[in-house]
Amino acid sequence: MTPAAIRSFYSALRAANPEPRTELVYATPYQLLVAVILSAQATDRSVNVATAELFRVAPDAAAMLKLGEARLKHYIRTIGLFNSKASHISAASRLLLERHQGEVPDDRAALEALPGVGRKSANVVLNTAFGAETIAVDTHLFRVANRTGLAKGATPRAVEERLLAVTPKEFMRHAHHWLILLGRYTCKARRPLCAQCLVVRYCNFKQKVLEK
Repeated sequence: MTPAAIRSFYSALRAANPEPRTELVYATPYQLLVAVILSAQATDRSVNVATAELFRVAPDAAAMLKLGEARLKHYIRTIGLFNSKASHISAASRLLLERHQGEVPDDRAALEALPGVGRKSANVVLNTAFGAETIAVDTHLFRVANRTGLAKGATPRAVEERLLAVTPKEFMRHAHHWLILLGRYTCKARRPLCAQCLVVRYCNFKQKVLEK
């Protein structure tokens, strides 16, 4: 995709959704962190159902530790891998209290030092909670970047680095959410909705499905 096409691509997404937001429901950076840990291999919808009750009883790190891992599992039992996620959330909460006074740090290294938090999750928190110009590459975004020709790469890290290199600064703040939403609802894995796509004219996907 040429630089001009990339700018037009992002401009179209911005025009349709100037202020994109995560679909995870949260009130604080800590709650976002918990929701992001829970969202691995789970839908945002299922996470929101679980955290609606969980955050009423455990809205912060101290309350989460007081709740205890066994009771935490009860609230998140409908989410895949809930046993390991409960362990990660409990351990992360303990470290936040020990190292950061219970607050979520706006530092990548400190975030990635928390159990259950890898590069992708750290990028989500940094971008969504703190406004950092980062791009978290999940399966949706990886597919969109490669399929459209926006930023080809064999690994999520390669795609992330390419996106950071080609995305104009004016679009960097929201690029993460625009691309994830595009992949989630339009540029789907099995049958992309090309005929409904806002950026189809800039896309290099050779197998475009243009009929409605």
